[in-house]
Amino acid sequence: MSDKTYTGTCLCGAITYAWHGIPNWVGHCHCRSCRLNTGSAFTTFVGVPDGAWQWTEKHPSIYASTPGVQRMFCATCGTPVAYRSERYPDEIHFHLAAHDDSRDLHPTVHYNSAEHVPWLAIPEDGLDRS
Repeated sequence: MSDKTYTGTCLCGAITYAWHGIPNWVGHCHCRSCRLNTGSAFTTFVGVPDGAWQWTEKHPSIYASTPGVQRMFCATCGTPVAYRSERYPDEIHFHLAAHDDSRDLHPTVHYNSAEHVPWLAIPEDGLDRS
């Protein structure tokens, strides 16, 4: 996986990115803030170290959802593409579903599982929980 380059895009193709190497982690986030941002029960992120990624077309728009948090999205089509937080200063979190090919990137953890929506049963899938 270390030599592979991953790419991703928003729905309209205006925002694109690329990264290479080994991700810091891949996981599902169940927090309320991520649910509201995506309109889904949870979102899956891949944590990529700074210096291993770049925007390859237009840069996304940024919404500061809470102090120290940036949510990046396409201003044209609205697709959320990435997340940054002062809590994780040396990485960006890309939405895994926006990747062009993510077949070898597998989640290993459920983050904020205590905040999951009550109508979603988190399976006993062997993934860690926080």
